[in-house]
Amino acid sequence: MINIVLYRPEKPQNTGNIMRTCVAVHAILHIIGPLTFSIDSKDLKRVGMDYIDDLKYFYYESYEDFLKKNPDPDMYYVTRYADTVYSGFDLSDITRDIYLMFGRESTGIPHDILREHPDRLMRLPMVPEARSLNLSNCVAIVTYEVLRQQKFFNLATSESIKGESFLLNEARKKNS
Repeated sequence: MINIVLYRPEKPQNTGNIMRTCVAVHAILHIIGPLTFSIDSKDLKRVGMDYIDDLKYFYYESYEDFLKKNPDPDMYYVTRYADTVYSGFDLSDITRDIYLMFGRESTGIPHDILREHPDRLMRLPMVPEARSLNLSNCVAIVTYEVLRQQKFFNLATSESIKGESFLLNEARKKNS
């Protein structure tokens, strides 16, 4: 199971997008507070749409509270200070509970937490002049790398709502 851990996110729009991503891939969301916005905010619900109703998430008052309730998680930390690219880790075992931690939009994950786990730090490559990417984009990129390595286990790889080969069938109907 993929677990997305947000360390004190600051923007409800990003958090809403991340909630939607978690629902789409059956990931569990862990939010470490305190927050600068309400989980019940209308911005969060607007961005997350009706997906939020299906979200499995947990809120923690602090990082210590998270560790107390999730002892010894198999955690990876996404940071610009990492020397290893996210695709350099073997995350293919679908039986593992993998935790991916992402930091605040303004300051990232606290450096003291990062220093404790130097072999678990992963980075997204970008041009040297760039400091960061949007938080919700980072979550999606790394989450989908895990899913790719796990061969998209339990996810639809073809159109399931309108039916497989929908576009081809639609074109055939128009041409007949």
